[in-house]
Amino acid sequence: MNVLIIEDEIMAQSNLMRMLGQYCTDLTVVGTATSVASAVAWLQVPSNKADILFMDVELADGVCFEIFRKVKVEAQVIMTTAYDTYAIKAFEAGSVDYLLKPIAPEALQRAVSRCRTRSEKPDMDAVMKQLTEPKRYRERLVVKFNDRIVPVPTADIAYICSEEKCNYVVTSATNRYILDASLDVVAEVLDPERFFKISRCCIIASTSIKSIVKQGGRLKIIPSVESPVELTVSRSRVDDFMSWLER
Repeated sequence: MNVLIIEDEIMAQSNLMRMLGQYCTDLTVVGTATSVASAVAWLQVPSNKADILFMDVELADGVCFEIFRKVKVEAQVIMTTAYDTYAIKAFEAGSVDYLLKPIAPEALQRAVSRCRTRSEKPDMDAVMKQLTEPKRYRERLVVKFNDRIVPVPTADIAYICSEEKCNYVVTSATNRYILDASLDVVAEVLDPERFFKISRCCIIASTSIKSIVKQGGRLKIIPSVESPVELTVSRSRVDDFMSWLER
């Protein structure tokens, strides 16, 4: 994480840099400023990026709170001062922590730890975008046929089944290919509007269901493409399967 130190006392700057190098070795000091004006100027440069600002309250040309009025501060802020009178105002400004000088190593580590925790929180805009955008499903699966590798469009797949410890893709044209991936993995990348995992051994396409026969608590599927194994819906999946089929 990159750090900007805003401190008008050169000795205090040096002490803080020394402590960061000793107790927070993953932080990199990328800049220093001694005044409100120089801090604002640094922050206004697009190429200057800081994750944490260590900000002394009383600077050469005013108090640090003026910085927030002059420029948008996106980094996390840790305020440092010899006085405790600014604490409430510091937290109102969004400060992560408020360190009294001389800064104790454990207090510094605590403040930096809080910044790390906050930076690890998910980007909610990115999360919401991911949730609202429609998921893209595979349009083809890569399968094996003798010594060749063949891309099979998912629109051509009738069903995928396990037989004798091998997984096979069977197309509507009755072609049969070996599939290396497990059925669980394949089920995640196929469009659930078109495909349903009827059991741990079979995924079927809605377009390949010719008819269904009741067998006690199970359902036997008669596919439009002949299958060497019986395609049966597991008892635990019958209700979900019928809901999917009726959509």
